[in-house]
Amino acid sequence: MRSRYLIDLRSARGHPRVGTKAQMLSRLHRYGVPVPSAICCTFDAWRSYRDREPGLLPLLRSALVPFIDPSASYAVRSSADVEDRLESSYAGQFATLLDVRGVEGILSAITAVWDSAASESVSAYARNLGHADDPVRMGVIIQRMVPPKFSGVAFSRNPMTGLNEIVVEAVEGRGDALLQQGKTPVRWVSKWGVWIARPDVSAIPENVIREVVDGTRGIEKRFGRPVDLEWVHDGVHLFWLQMRGITTHQNLNVYSEKMPREMLPGLIKPLIWSVNIPLVNGVWVSLLTELIGKNNLDPRSLARQFYFRAYFNMSVFGEIFALLGMPRESLELLMGIEVEGGEKPTFKPTMKTLRHVPRMIRFAWDKWTIAPAVERFVEAARQEYVPYKEQPGEILSPHQILDFIDRLFGLNSRTAYFNVIVPLMMQMYHRAFRGLLRRMGADYERFEMAAGSSEVQDLDPNHALAVAHLEYEGLDEQLRSRVHGATYTEFLQMDGIAKLKEEVDGFLRRFGHLSNIGTDFSSVPWRETPDLVLQMVTSFSPPPPAGATKTRFEDLPVRGLRRMWTRFLYQRARRFLIYRAQVGELYTLGYGLFRRYFLALADACVSRGVLAARDDVFYLTHEELRALVQQGFTGTGAGELVARRRAEMEEYRDVDVPTIIYGEEAPPLKSRTSDSLKGIPTSRGYHSGPVCVIRGLQEHENLKQGDVLVIPFSDVGLTPLFARAGAVVAESGGILSHSSIIAREYGIPAVVSVPHACRLTNGTMVEVDGFTGEIRILDDQQEG
Repeated sequence: MRSRYLIDLRSARGHPRVGTKAQMLSRLHRYGVPVPSAICCTFDAWRSYRDREPGLLPLLRSALVPFIDPSASYAVRSSADVEDRLESSYAGQFATLLDVRGVEGILSAITAVWDSAASESVSAYARNLGHADDPVRMGVIIQRMVPPKFSGVAFSRNPMTGLNEIVVEAVEGRGDALLQQGKTPVRWVSKWGVWIARPDVSAIPENVIREVVDGTRGIEKRFGRPVDLEWVHDGVHLFWLQMRGITTHQNLNVYSEKMPREMLPGLIKPLIWSVNIPLVNGVWVSLLTELIGKNNLDPRSLARQFYFRAYFNMSVFGEIFALLGMPRESLELLMGIEVEGGEKPTFKPTMKTLRHVPRMIRFAWDKWTIAPAVERFVEAARQEYVPYKEQPGEILSPHQILDFIDRLFGLNSRTAYFNVIVPLMMQMYHRAFRGLLRRMGADYERFEMAAGSSEVQDLDPNHALAVAHLEYEGLDEQLRSRVHGATYTEFLQMDGIAKLKEEVDGFLRRFGHLSNIGTDFSSVPWRETPDLVLQMVTSFSPPPPAGATKTRFEDLPVRGLRRMWTRFLYQRARRFLIYRAQVGELYTLGYGLFRRYFLALADACVSRGVLAARDDVFYLTHEELRALVQQGFTGTGAGELVARRRAEMEEYRDVDVPTIIYGEEAPPLKSRTSDSLKGIPTSRGYHSGPVCVIRGLQEHENLKQGDVLVIPFSDVGLTPLFARAGAVVAESGGILSHSSIIAREYGIPAVVSVPHACRLTNGTMVEVDGFTGEIRILDDQQEG
């Protein structure tokens, strides 16, 4: 049926004069899902009513008669041109009349809907949205009512978070009890095929809700974006009454702290953040550009700070996933969201994916053949860093210092690129090689990956410490006693220990750039604490002898082509393990050089009275320091800014931060206690012992032989501690993190990614299970 004023719902899709709601209902009908029959009253009828054209109502009455069943009830609802858009819904702003009977009743209901378009509440709503100048054109839907046994709404995405969760709210009887009267519904949440929330008791059968969930999932797939639906069930059949695109999470950023824990762990000072984020995220933007082509990604948009900790903007990565034709919900796995028994998202190529295939193939080939480029870069970068190591910042002017920092940033950007790519390639090869070993019954953890590698040995501070310690042990008892209690200055003035001095000096020159935290150049490097280095040499404990013989490649029971493939993977895994060490050392060296030049700027600030202390510089950003220099150090307020930031960082030092944050506002912090902790097991075994929390190498003397070493994260600078530990517990990390690799080499259990592990009190007896990842507290001392 079609006339100037009335259009059958089945013909309404794409019609320019029926409104968004009617068009959406027509879409649902075309999707093949059950929709109650309806007709749509066009904008033409409303315009005639608004202009008071004579004869409208008699014409409309005549047009309605063939459609209206006098014994049936109808719902008469608005379908304005401004409704149910992604940018505005106008929900509840226009009149809806239910259980309307007869032609006269429907005519009266239609005029009531028309009149509501001119109400003051609608005008106020439009003004608040900034749409005051947009005229409302009003269509009307006349839809046969379904006798409702159950009614409700369904969201194909969690409307508060945008997560891939189907949320269903339902009531017994009519849906207006839920939508208009504020009745509390029962709530069900389905994620990946599993209920993650459901009522304990409900009069609504589960099979009805499952039918709603399945229908919602299918409609979203057809529609191509998240939807908000209204539905009704008559006890036998499910009908769909309305569809909208979900608007509430369109611009909602979701931030995750899970991945940054390893790369940027703990509290991050403002200067470190202002350098690190453009540096590291700039690499990710470069890599993503290689994959997706030109884009408008800003490195600063990929991450932000909450409570002075790093969070990745997962919404930006979701957009990238979508560009590549990948499911956005895959990000939820990266965010640490798991559902026991649920069907995890899978990647199925789409036409969007195919469009990027040539670029993806080039990307894959470039990374597959990257080994020569890594070797060339390592050799060149070692020479390029020399001027920055030798140039004393103290003789440069503030403007020259800024210039040196900018040039060093460029060099470090190239190093950071390889420092991202090489570990990723290493993990890929190691994962493939581990799978091969598993299939032939060999233990990856007992495999000798770097046997005979002088490159790895040369990059290992433990090896150099062991050599120096052997020289120390070779001294007579009197000399050892004098060296053990000496300061570094006193040590240099001693006679009869020339060889030991040479070894210690060589150690400082070779590894003096290392510090507690390789990603934080405010952390004091070893070269600035020679007294500590001397203590490390005198108190060094060599690793215990290996408990079992390591498996070598020659021992593997493979022959022929399979042996050739195994050898190839072994050599790649071994080579990239060395590359990672080489590139990682260069990055730590180059990144640490920022400290030299920023401290030179700090000295300039202190001498001019801008800052009170040298290390205040780390509480200003790179941009703020640049502005101070450009303004001739005439700006005021830097000291107050530093004091405020210091106080805030101290306040947030031991807080329990959420793993996921939705939106730009930081949520309230909560405290939590537990008698056990849980993490990811990465080195097998069991160990019971007292906790020793170490936040920096300067606390090394607190660790006794057999203690459970608890650390926020593991950096190469903490390697010497592992020789005394009976087990390792880290707040961050994975199976190929530094703490995991060293623990396996030392044959001690390790559990990583353990939230709040550093809150354990020193001396607390715990049992570490390197198989399940559980840390059980054995005495009454709890988290501190």
